[in-house]
Amino acid sequence: MSSSLRSATFGFLLLALAAWPAAARAQTNSPTCLGLELASPGGASAKGQSSAATSAHGLNPADFDRSVSPCQDFFDFTNGGWIKAHPIPAAFPAWNLFSELAMRNRAVLRQILDQEAAGRAKAAPGSNDRKLGDFYASCMNTAAIDAAGIRPLQPELRRIEAIRNLGELEAEVARLQEMGAGVVFGFRSEQDFKNSTQEIANAAQGGLGLPDRDDYLKTDPHSVELRQEYVAHMTRMFGLLGDPAPRAAAEAKAVMALETQLAQASMTNVERRNPDNVYHKMALTEFQALTPHFSWKRYLAGVGLPGVASLNVSQPKFFEALDHDLATVPLSEWKTYLRWHLVHALAPDLSTPFVDENFAFYGRTLTGAQQIQPRWQRCVQAADQHLGEALGQKYVARTFPPSAKAAALKMVHNLIAILRADIETLPWMQPATRQAALHKLDKMAIKIGYPDRWRSYAAYRVVAGPYVENIVAGDKFSFHRDLARIGKPVNRARWGMTPPTVNAYYNPSMNEIVFPAGILQPPFFDPQADDALNYGGIGAVIGHEMTHGFDDEGSKFDASGNLHNWWTPADLTNFHARAQCVAHQFDTYVAIGNVHENGQLVLGESIADLGGLTIAYRAFEQTPEFKAGKRIQGFTPQQRFFLAFGRIWEGEERPQYVRLMAKINPHPLGRYRVMGPLSNMEPFAQAFGCHGKDAMVRPPADQCKIW
Repeated sequence: MSSSLRSATFGFLLLALAAWPAAARAQTNSPTCLGLELASPGGASAKGQSSAATSAHGLNPADFDRSVSPCQDFFDFTNGGWIKAHPIPAAFPAWNLFSELAMRNRAVLRQILDQEAAGRAKAAPGSNDRKLGDFYASCMNTAAIDAAGIRPLQPELRRIEAIRNLGELEAEVARLQEMGAGVVFGFRSEQDFKNSTQEIANAAQGGLGLPDRDDYLKTDPHSVELRQEYVAHMTRMFGLLGDPAPRAAAEAKAVMALETQLAQASMTNVERRNPDNVYHKMALTEFQALTPHFSWKRYLAGVGLPGVASLNVSQPKFFEALDHDLATVPLSEWKTYLRWHLVHALAPDLSTPFVDENFAFYGRTLTGAQQIQPRWQRCVQAADQHLGEALGQKYVARTFPPSAKAAALKMVHNLIAILRADIETLPWMQPATRQAALHKLDKMAIKIGYPDRWRSYAAYRVVAGPYVENIVAGDKFSFHRDLARIGKPVNRARWGMTPPTVNAYYNPSMNEIVFPAGILQPPFFDPQADDALNYGGIGAVIGHEMTHGFDDEGSKFDASGNLHNWWTPADLTNFHARAQCVAHQFDTYVAIGNVHENGQLVLGESIADLGGLTIAYRAFEQTPEFKAGKRIQGFTPQQRFFLAFGRIWEGEERPQYVRLMAKINPHPLGRYRVMGPLSNMEPFAQAFGCHGKDAMVRPPADQCKIW
């Protein structure tokens, strides 16, 4: 998933928690999607984990819990049996349908990579086949990785130690960012929010080692304990670098103090969801005036962009505070901070002691996972991250025939027609807004399965070993490939996810909906299943992404992808009131203990869930199967549609992971993604004979309806 896309996704938040630093590199403006596959800190093999529902091309009665009334708790009714039969594997913080499909996809990728590694000697030097084989083989060569120890870090550690002034500090910041370390701030390309045809430079808050800025600031017992654990983790990491215990402890406290200052100046996740809050385009001279102690001219030259004259500064106040920190924090503490972020970024790719200590905190402490996932799974994910389209091209050839692409495209067009009819007849929308909305829908681009043109990896040098060199080279390749877009027209053919990804996304700046081949697989999309299952599964996914174009964030962008208000004042007021109904509903849901869902944080995804499901159901109503009314497995077509939707979110999470997601994830927990939208839908209540006093039926005055 490219951090250069500000997108809305369908699944769970994508966290490669086995290698949290890699996920944390893109702390700013990350894509919004369906909800994502769960890339976790450990894993079980795919064997024995797939549900019988998938192989049978239908619903599996064993997945239900018939002791629960569907009108009281539809999540438990639909998924209670599945959850009991599928305990969370020790290496995962959660386990769900996304996890199952992701594991099946990874098994395919493993077969591909095993073949490429075995035959790499015969592959042409510089070819994608050779790069895939060398990359995977180097990752799997743990003996060589362990023998190298910390030697791969020594040149950069010496460079950091030799820093004598702020100018040399700036140069090292640029080098470490190029290497994939999320130091100090984020810097990347971005579509100009108000000129979507152009790529501009973007500078944004960053530089933290904990998942969320609030982790540094909240005073509740859990947050205090988390900070203590983080300091202890950093202390152990500095010890692995060879620092004596007293020095390592002092260094960890210094990093904590500095990161806390950065956190205090950072926006919250909710504040960052509003694109108006993070668009401040200014001339480089204006930006320089905000940070007189940091030479942007020198930094830009260091990253190969000496000609940049203007950029977007997502959080100006963060950079003002950063400048104060540069002037007041001793240089020695900045050097300690850089040492930490170097080892933090590369720990998952180093010898076993670093890997284990990284997992102990970012896996076990943060998410509750009990063991790290097998090496092959971590290596597959790394290959997908660094060579995703080269690997994805082979994945598509094995799993996604042209007929599947054509069938998926047909369903997308069916749902677009339903959304068009909905917009045309919305009683609360005035003609001027209606025409703008229809224009946006008509211009919405559709991407299915995989790119029309595959990415070139010619500039990415991959070696047979050592492995960490391939990681650093891959990060440098991605960093410079991203920055090379600045000042150029936007490439609208670009994809933000690799083909095997179990997710989908809407990008408001592109005004596009994108469905990788990875999610266009059973049970989300199964050509052999009946329409009820496909419309309740992938239909809800498609409707979700389309609705993102009209959620509280996507609705701020026009048909061309520009940040521009196309609403009449009355319609905008009406829309905000309807959106706040959804936010208030989700504020009432308890995540764990005294922690609730944050209605404003999950608002966009919850609007998309409600709108997407509504659109998918209306599209299903047009099918012959719906009109025939034939029961299958004892359920009516309407019931099967809703059961298929409920099945999407079957799964459970560990307590630590629930707490983490409630803070940082713009997607609600799976339980509430079922109960939230369904409790607002009259067709659901009718399908299962639910009445006004049932828990799954919100009172008419409280029901949320937008699209």
